[in-house]
Amino acid sequence: MKKLGLHSISTLLLLLSLFVFSCKTSSDPSPASTSVLVSSTLVTKMTKAQILDAGKVLYGSNPLFSLYAGSVIKSNIKVYRIVYNTTNVDKATIKASGLLIVPDTTLAMPLVSYQHGTITSDAQAPSYFAPSGEVYSGVSFIASSNYIFSCPDYLGYGESKTVDHPYQHRETLAQASLDMLRASKEFLASQGVNWNKKVMLTGYSEGGFATMALQKKIEEQYASEFNLVASTCGAGAYNTTQTTKDLLTVTNAQPLASANSLYLWVLTTYNRVYGLNRAMTAIFKEPYASDITAKGIAATISVSFNKIFLDTFVKGVTDNTDTAFLTALKDNDIYDWKPTTPMILYHGKADEVVSVKNTEAAQAAMKARGVTDANLQVVINDGKTHASMIQDYLLGTYLFFSSK
Repeated sequence: MKKLGLHSISTLLLLLSLFVFSCKTSSDPSPASTSVLVSSTLVTKMTKAQILDAGKVLYGSNPLFSLYAGSVIKSNIKVYRIVYNTTNVDKATIKASGLLIVPDTTLAMPLVSYQHGTITSDAQAPSYFAPSGEVYSGVSFIASSNYIFSCPDYLGYGESKTVDHPYQHRETLAQASLDMLRASKEFLASQGVNWNKKVMLTGYSEGGFATMALQKKIEEQYASEFNLVASTCGAGAYNTTQTTKDLLTVTNAQPLASANSLYLWVLTTYNRVYGLNRAMTAIFKEPYASDITAKGIAATISVSFNKIFLDTFVKGVTDNTDTAFLTALKDNDIYDWKPTTPMILYHGKADEVVSVKNTEAAQAAMKARGVTDANLQVVINDGKTHASMIQDYLLGTYLFFSSK
């Protein structure tokens, strides 16, 4: 992971020093009707000195980091692996896992649900708390500022690693994150942790999509269960239908093989999850069909993504006659609804992985439904790519949450 420069570290840590939450406790929202918590295991305890060292993995060893970190790191933390029941793509109950970080303090604290971005190996899942992971080096640092963090692995990782990860599948991402919040709530109550009942949601890339899906699910189905006070979503593919149509028809002069593997992952996930079960030869041209059949998402695609599809498949999607595939896409559109929780959307205009059109579509649709500027802010930065926009998202999220 690229380390931050001197100016970025200074800005980040100054903002973090403002990351102070209100101690006013709201009434406890209605609890879930059934228990989902299966087990909890203490993974480790980290002292403030250890948290400082972990932060250096992400922020570097610049002396400015150490200077400001002393005022940012307020508490030791306890790190737990949580196992809980959630729902698989077939609606059957399945055990999943996640990481819960609890600061060692008696102060009232908010609970942040952190939806991680795309990972490509089980070892990167939050519940393993690997030193190279984003949760170990970044999230633990912020948690020490007295924020409880709930970090779901999602299905396909950790406790549920024997099943395929349903990549970019709205329902299971939202449900796994929701049930991790429920399990966290049960655990906090059992341990007498002073949670102030405020909940904040955040995530970037697949995590941005998962956060949007989670917020929509809570607001529309479980509004009385959690007291949502803020949400930030970064660079998510919220408009799945239009994004897919663009990928099938628009030539990318400088294709990224890494991005193409993600697009392939989405398509093959929907082919499986929605029971389409089409042969790759019914979707892709040769030699791509054979390569994908043999290697799955590990197949190397170095040409523009639109070049690998059969004309008949493209026609069925673009003229809206392939109703089965289009239904799957539409089920994962999460841009056109009316959120009530204050939220900020972040995107880089030069994002080469997830088009900025997704955030622009969400902004237009939400505004058309009457969402006010007080509840929706959109930050789109010229020249920022998928990776370089992360810093803006992080800094903005820290400052936004500090006001809640």
